Amino acid sequence: MNQKINLTILASGSGSNAENIAKHFAKHPQIQVTKILSNKSEAFVHERAKKLNVPSATFSREEFKNSSFIDEFQKTDFIILAGFLWLIPEYLIQAFPNRIINIHPALLPNFGGKGMYGNNVHKAVVASGEKQSGITIHLVNEEYDEGEILFQAKCEVAKEDTAEDLAKKIHALEYEHFPRVIEEYIQSCN
Repeated sequence: MNQKINLTILASGSGSNAENIAKHFAKHPQIQVTKILSNKSEAFVHERAKKLNVPSATFSREEFKNSSFIDEFQKTDFIILAGFLWLIPEYLIQAFPNRIINIHPALLPNFGGKGMYGNNVHKAVVASGEKQSGITIHLVNEEYDEGEILFQAKCEVAKEDTAEDLAKKIHALEYEHFPRVIEEYIQSCN
């Protein structure tokens, strides 16, 4: 791996995972975050990107669905979804086969699919009476949360846990594992 591997992060919200990933790779000899893109101009991820000196931009649904949007990914080697909520268009999946990585805040295949993100997932897990939850890091395909699973980590769901309690446990797992799994997967591909 002599040449730099460039990552573009897609995020829809606060961007804490995007920041964690960018910090992880900030001094990496081969892998770097070169761009953060968001579907929301008001997303806090833009503020985080500024502090990290990573260029960020906003795009619309129409732009994203149009295959000419591929130009935004010039010089990108891998796309990382860090709290990005839209289904990835087929043209992007075809352009980046097995090179789009997502994290889901539950143990897939349970609690996945359209509408299952963030607190919606945690509420559903708590309401179901599950004894454990966790994170799933997976490749992205044409369906929500159905790509090949790369890694899972578990945590206990205590009887008294609220969705907010569970969210804290899940965030800790995300911060601990997501950057490392991204790095290991990229290195295994090169």
